[in-house]
Parts: sequence; structure tokens; C-alpha cells
Amino acid sequence: QVQLVESGGGLVQAGGSLRLSCAASGRAFGTYVMAWFRQAPGKEREFVAACDWSGDSTYYEHSVKGRFTISRVNAKDAGYLQKNSLKPEDTAVYYCAADVSGTYAYSRLSRLSSYDYWGQGTQVTVSS
Repeated sequence: QVQLVESGGGLVQAGGSLRLSCAASGRAFGTYVMAWFRQAPGKEREFVAACDWSGDSTYYEHSVKGRFTISRVNAKDAGYLQKNSLKPEDTAVYYCAADVSGTYAYSRLSRLSSYDYWGQGTQVTVSS
């Protein structure tokens, strides 16, 4: 069993920055793939970014590449999403997710069904 708790959301002006955190507990954090997804009002949940167990391999959704950075510190059982140059269209609830299989394959990373555990989400609102 894995528990994930996101934090760090809030209200920010366009062009600003936020860092989201994901605190993990339960199974060995350092063995699984971690990802961030988001869901805007009235829209489906969508992939944002993922990293492998070490954090050395990362993958981003096209619209956030170059603005967002995913990272993790396994010794702290923590993952992060640094968000810079925020835009109003980044407004959403952001979710941390874990794939305990640890399989880092591009065919799997953006699929919701690849992830076994989810956090409760944290709201990010970007004002124009």
C-alpha cells in the first residue's frame, strides 16, 4: 500500500512559480515510477510529467516542457513538480501518482491506468 499526499498548491499570477510536493509513505518510494497529472474543471485528467525511480529519466507533456520540472528525493520519500512561467491554462487540480511496477516505458507513462496509487490532489489557480 502506498499513500501519497500533495501540497504546495495555491493562487499565483500568470508568469509566477509554484513548487508542488508529494509526500509518500508505505512501500519503498525509491522503487516506483512517479508522475504528476492534472484535471481542469470540466475536463479529463491529463498527464503532466513522470520520472523513473532515480529521477534521472523524465518525460513531459508537450505544453509544459521547458516550464515544469519533475524531481524526487528518495531519501525523503518525496517528489516535486517545479512550475515556472505559469499560465492561466495551467489552472487545475494536480495529482501525484505512483506506478509500483517501476516500469519506465514511454508507452505507459501518460496513461492513467498505469498508476496504482493517487493522492487527493492540490488546487493550483493561475490568474491572468
